[in-house]
Amino acid sequence: MKLLPVISLLALTSATSALDNGLMRTPPMGWMSWERFRCNIDCENDPKNCISENLFRDMADRLAEDGWKEMGYDHVMIDDCWSSMLRDKDGRLQPDPQRFPGGIAKLARYLHDRGLKLGIYGDLGTHTCGGYPGTTLDKIDTDAQTFASWGVDFLKLDGCYSNEEEQQKGYPLMSKALNATGRPIGYSCSWPAYRGGLPPSVNYTLLGEICNLWRNYDDIQDSWDSVQDITDWFFDNQEILQPEAGPGRWNDPDMLIIGNFGLSVDQSRSQMALWAIMAAPLIMSNNLRTLSSEARAILQNGAAIAINQDPMGVQGRRLLQERSQIEVYWRPLSQSASALVFLSRRQDMPYRYHTSLAKLNYTAGSYEAYDVFTGKTLSGLSAATEFTVSINPSGVVMWYVYPKMHYDGFPSPLKHQHGYITVD
Repeated sequence: MKLLPVISLLALTSATSALDNGLMRTPPMGWMSWERFRCNIDCENDPKNCISENLFRDMADRLAEDGWKEMGYDHVMIDDCWSSMLRDKDGRLQPDPQRFPGGIAKLARYLHDRGLKLGIYGDLGTHTCGGYPGTTLDKIDTDAQTFASWGVDFLKLDGCYSNEEEQQKGYPLMSKALNATGRPIGYSCSWPAYRGGLPPSVNYTLLGEICNLWRNYDDIQDSWDSVQDITDWFFDNQEILQPEAGPGRWNDPDMLIIGNFGLSVDQSRSQMALWAIMAAPLIMSNNLRTLSSEARAILQNGAAIAINQDPMGVQGRRLLQERSQIEVYWRPLSQSASALVFLSRRQDMPYRYHTSLAKLNYTAGSYEAYDVFTGKTLSGLSAATEFTVSINPSGVVMWYVYPKMHYDGFPSPLKHQHGYITVD
């Protein structure tokens, strides 16, 4: 493939300057509270859905018991509105005593006992976005030590109520403080989202040295318009953003909203496919207790997850935007394989898109293509073979493409950290 050597080199370059904490060599996976449950603290009238230890225990149980952990979804992430409105007498953050009566350390043990990891939310400012105590510069060491003492495995550090100078100092200081605790804690920085997401206001070289992932752009909302807006921003700026991602350092387009209210089944497949192409964190924000079978099948699609978790860690690119409102995306993968996504932006009817691998920059050779969402394999493809894919409105066709007869005559497997998914 013509683009593979260039992008592989970019991946190697990125990997050498990643935050040296050994974490998140593939994009993190798990569940986060914000998009679905927001800052609902009304536990008296809505006890099942308020931000409380019970909600996070429920989601931990679902990850552990419903096959999610085995697929790689191993983080449960608390977002905003978990804390008390006051620090304790020693100046430390503390959880709301009514909603988290057992404390965060006990909740972390509950997750760890189930083979899961706990994430928590902080904000580099006077207050969090929801108005709770923030982490000012003088509290960075204290808060890092507090999180480590609780057994926290991941910190998302937001940027509300802080200025540019405070962010310039604070995000690197928190990275150092977390590492100084001696506990491995993944670190997500919202810094670039507060500086417009692009150079020169954002220094991605520095970000890669201090953060495991970073939020670049606006929060996702529960709508297809929001998914499209985020997708457009990332791929319109792919020449800047794509080389910055790699093992241990990821662009984060925000949460998966599959299983909520705003996406159709086709649109849900589209978000899963695009996030896999982007090497994005797969962090769900939904109600795992009431998830539909269609949503679960998409989120637990082993081939899509394997593509997302490819160990080479190269973020994909948009290749084409056609007048027909069909777009083509491509990502190079390990073992000379690749992923293709054909996305329809149409709103009328299924569209039959005609192309060949040669037109998509594939070199001469014999290929097979595994359809990620139907499970069917298309054999006997040469680069010049013309083919047609039928794409539903706002839907995708996603292929895992590999050279035929890999490994002494055996088809190439899709591999990710939790095992092999064999392409027959």
